[in-house]
Amino acid sequence: MGSCGAQVVDLTSQDQQARVEQPPEQRPPRGRMAARRAAGELEAEVLAALWAADGPLTTAHVRRAVGGDLAYNTVQTILVRLYDKGLIDRVAEGRRHEYFPVKGAEELAAEQMQALLSRGRDRQAVLQRFATSLSVEDARMLRAILRRRS
Repeated sequence: MGSCGAQVVDLTSQDQQARVEQPPEQRPPRGRMAARRAAGELEAEVLAALWAADGPLTTAHVRRAVGGDLAYNTVQTILVRLYDKGLIDRVAEGRRHEYFPVKGAEELAAEQMQALLSRGRDRQAVLQRFATSLSVEDARMLRAILRRRS
């Protein structure tokens, strides 16, 4: 066992040495950081799972819907955060909760767009930039919607 243990130590020290010699941006991810998602990505995945469901989901069902590679507690934490933000609601089902979205994807996206617009110093400039960045089809749809509103 001693020689086998020494080989493992040697390999580990070689791996550590190789890792130290690489610039940080070229180092492979390790540990829990390897599977980290971008900020907000997990919340978006959980919301998408709830929007796609036919009814309220338990934490376990949400976990399966987003791939099942996450810890149960991680999914529970995301659900509590979304609940605290008012994006989802829950009903007690025995000792557990079932979660459901309180707003549709379209309503939430529109609210986010409105919030971004209101943060700009020059609303007209922001709207102009947005309008000129639209595809021809999206611009056509927006014109039609605005005509119906008038």
